[in-house]
Amino acid sequence: MIENVPVKTAYNSRDFFIRLLAAWALLVSPALLAAQVSLSTVVDLAQRNSSQVKIAEANLRKAEASLAESKDPLLPSLVVSSGLPAFPSVGFTGGVPSLITANVQAQIFSMPQKQYIGAARFGLKAAQLSLRDAREESALESATAYLELETVGRELEAIQQQQTYAARLVEIAQQRAEAGVDPLADLLQARLTAAPLKLNRIHQEARAATLSKQLAVLTGLPDGAIQIDRASIPEIPQIRGELPPRTLAGIEASQVLADSRQKAARGDSMSLLLPELTFNLQYVRTTQLLNDANAYFKIPLPINNIVSGFSIQIPFFDWYHRDKARESAADALRAKAEAEQAQRQNEVQIAQLTGSLRELDTLSEIASLKQEIAVQQLAAVQAQLESGNGATGPAAPPQLSPKAEQLARIQERQKFVEALDAGLDLSKTRLNLLRALGHMEDWLHELHANAK
Repeated sequence: MIENVPVKTAYNSRDFFIRLLAAWALLVSPALLAAQVSLSTVVDLAQRNSSQVKIAEANLRKAEASLAESKDPLLPSLVVSSGLPAFPSVGFTGGVPSLITANVQAQIFSMPQKQYIGAARFGLKAAQLSLRDAREESALESATAYLELETVGRELEAIQQQQTYAARLVEIAQQRAEAGVDPLADLLQARLTAAPLKLNRIHQEARAATLSKQLAVLTGLPDGAIQIDRASIPEIPQIRGELPPRTLAGIEASQVLADSRQKAARGDSMSLLLPELTFNLQYVRTTQLLNDANAYFKIPLPINNIVSGFSIQIPFFDWYHRDKARESAADALRAKAEAEQAQRQNEVQIAQLTGSLRELDTLSEIASLKQEIAVQQLAAVQAQLESGNGATGPAAPPQLSPKAEQLARIQERQKFVEALDAGLDLSKTRLNLLRALGHMEDWLHELHANAK
């Protein structure tokens, strides 16, 4: 017998009420419309607000009802009715006029029903696993959006600094052009350096607005109500595909669902071969109101009548159940094929993510090195501007102009932005690999443990 797997819907009741209160305050208080919200709170709210999670919860309730329904034939059922005439009867009606009729029925032996109960149990377990999978998918989506919004916020700060340096660069170039020190082309080049920065800022602002709206939709909070709490973001595990893979909840759900379809098909096939035994009990209280039924019987009908017995149903030519068994067998075969396909697709995804992770790890390292080099180059330019290049004579290199410092600052901030982008791509790939390997739940436990 398969035990029902309890679905954990909250990590801690105290944390739940605290987060619920925080969400309520964000919704009703204009003064708090822009407040820091931790990553764990965003994940919790997204899991409660997710349409996929709600659909999975509805499917779970349906599976619970289906399991109870499969057991109902084994429980005695009581149906009470009445055959009281509406108008006075004329002549012999053929039926026994009753004031009340009570029927009790219960299934005693049915091998197909046992298979149906087993199928319903598998269906319940599949629904529980699907709910867990939907919660993990919702957590991955909200965490990824949160991480990206945090990175975009830092990039916007760097781009705004770039624009400040670019404005200073244009100002210096204009002064030198007006003084006749530099040609007009240098001023145009300075303006050309500043122009793409404005476009980049517009792009990042649109990206931030989209992510903010996405988080609002995921969590149910107002748009713009979430400010990133960088301290709440734990380190993403630095995996490289060496973790032992676990079966994903979604894949396991498809496998269990295939088992459920197989048991249902076995039950339908058994209904063509095996008899069913049912117990019946009936109580009838006759009445003489509006009828003269006793005039047609040699002995007057008794008032109280009880009859019981066993009903044995033996199938011989049951075309409906024969075709139903064929249909169920096809459903079982398809469910098994879909489960195998999901497993193969996940294995391919793990291989792709593992390869991408090695590449992105190297790209992130390169971007970090370039950013460090840009910092050193900026320091060297500043040192030369302060002390000169120390060279004399006609062959000595020319002294650096103030424009060089602004260009170095712009370049350093650009490399910083590129390093942030590379780090974000690496973190997103690591999270997706964690999910594909079946270790997403471990990271979520760590996330909520750090939030306490």
